[in-house]
Amino acid sequence: MRVYFLKRFGEDVFQRKTKRIIIVCLLVLLIFVSFYSFKSVHYAERLLPKTKVNNINVGGLTVDQANKKINAELTEAPVTIRLDNKLWKKIKRSDLGWQEDYLNTLMSIKQQQTPFAWGISSILGNQHKLTSRYDQSSVNQLVESLGMEILQKNVTRTPTTNATIEWGKEDFVIVPEKQGDTIDVVAVQKALIQNLENGKSLVNAEDYYAQPILTKDDKNLKDLKSKMNQLAKLNISYEINGKKVSIPKEELRSWLTTNENAEILLNQENVIAFVTKLNAEYNTKENPTPFNSTRRGEVSVPVGIYSWSIDIPAEAAALSEQILKGKNFSRTPIVESEVPNVQTSIGKTYVEVDLQNQYMWYYKDGQLQFETDIVSGKPSTPTPPGVNYVTSKSTDQVLRGLNEDGSKYASPVRYWMPIDKTGVGIHDSDWQYAYGGDLWLYRGSHGCINTPPTKMDKLYPILEVGTPVLVF
Repeated sequence: MRVYFLKRFGEDVFQRKTKRIIIVCLLVLLIFVSFYSFKSVHYAERLLPKTKVNNINVGGLTVDQANKKINAELTEAPVTIRLDNKLWKKIKRSDLGWQEDYLNTLMSIKQQQTPFAWGISSILGNQHKLTSRYDQSSVNQLVESLGMEILQKNVTRTPTTNATIEWGKEDFVIVPEKQGDTIDVVAVQKALIQNLENGKSLVNAEDYYAQPILTKDDKNLKDLKSKMNQLAKLNISYEINGKKVSIPKEELRSWLTTNENAEILLNQENVIAFVTKLNAEYNTKENPTPFNSTRRGEVSVPVGIYSWSIDIPAEAAALSEQILKGKNFSRTPIVESEVPNVQTSIGKTYVEVDLQNQYMWYYKDGQLQFETDIVSGKPSTPTPPGVNYVTSKSTDQVLRGLNEDGSKYASPVRYWMPIDKTGVGIHDSDWQYAYGGDLWLYRGSHGCINTPPTKMDKLYPILEVGTPVLVF
């Protein structure tokens, strides 16, 4: 009986506790529902919690209250610009034509919300952005004016410099970038516009220092340095007037430079200056041609019609292009001349007329093909020295001109090869009984190179038009 009583008593106690717990839970639920319903009613006339418009918290406010707050914080509150740790500019949005009434926008936000969702909103929040409504021309004018003022201030500031490549003691090295205190105009202008739109009030111009585009750690810059060092060590020469003219290494490296796109360039002023100097020293329109003669050794042959000068712009461009390929090379310059296919050196195929020895040779590819005594022009009508060439060939011609006394002469020749523009040429002369020696002093020609007829029979067929003729 006692056991039954105890068991029954325990069950009653448990039931009573369970009922109490249920009652408490129901009361809590009722209170929560009542509170939540109350808050829902509350938010029926207000914006949900954590509702932000352009980062301005208007949660829990009525539309009118929210409108006033946004107007105060967005429209009326100035945007300030600080420079050098002090206030520099203060700009009111209202001065730029920004709207002062946001009621329609706020009403639309409120109509889209569900009051019962205030709990979720309290956790997640709601973000809204006002459409920018301002006078675009006023903003543009402000931004432009601000940019001009910053540029003026930058004049007295230390500019930011990019990392560069310069010649060191033995090779090209990277000079690190330097951070200056000039202001990035575009960055400040963008920051101002953003602050005008999103309600932020401060633009610190010193947060927008101009940054270097290239730094010492830039891979492209390092590759560029390596390439420049490679180019600076190139062996480059010219074959000109029979000489080898090398470009000094110190000259070459002075041409190398880079641009903002990290590309290797050649300083064209320096290149042109070098080519100009090369032309001044070696062109044959103004300078005599050094020549290693058969009997007299090194001689200097005056300017004739077989002459050239360097096409300076074309050669400078071609030289630059070839250097940038990064390989050793030797070249002949691009030249200007009235002579077809003119060469910058006489080469190994030429006619040599030695007036002092009264002798003529013809070499082809360095091999002697022909030689003979000659009779050149007499002292009163001397054969003009110069570097000329065979301009044409013809047979059975009559050479005409004036004698010293003014009378006319007509000399039939079988072979005729003019070599300049004055009427001087190489031809047979059956009126001469001998050749060489001092005959030119008293039996000399009117300037032409008189050649034995039997010798001309051999020379004429083998001597080609265009062959250089050096007379000295």
